[in-house]
Amino acid sequence: MTSLHYTTDPAPAGDIIVRPTHYSSAVELPGGIIKVSGQGSWDANGNLNDVATDEAAQVARAFENIDRVLKAAGSRGWADVYAVRAYAVNPDTGFPPMVEQLKKWSPDHRPVLTAIGVGALFVPEMKVEIEVEALKVE
Repeated sequence: MTSLHYTTDPAPAGDIIVRPTHYSSAVELPGGIIKVSGQGSWDANGNLNDVATDEAAQVARAFENIDRVLKAAGSRGWADVYAVRAYAVNPDTGFPPMVEQLKKWSPDHRPVLTAIGVGALFVPEMKVEIEVEALKVE
């Protein structure tokens, strides 16, 4: 039987945000598929107040967090991402920065994207949250 391999953000944010809430930052499924849980605007130290009112900065931070978690799970990072699900409290201002970051982090391919407007996210200061799926290239 194949087992799942769970990864927690290796940065201090893993101890501050992930472990206390009893979830994993990513899971690797059989076949090298990596699913990354929703990433928000916290920095590597678990702080998010410095970008609380700047949606573009929140999006940029979420993309950085995704890259770090993917690499901790053994992936090449955004180069392996094939699917993105993005959630924004204010779609008109939250989604344009997501498109710009997607172009920056995935310049050589276009992952599939689902973008959803939501009333709120679990952490009130967060205005965006992004989750991805990647295929680990051996």
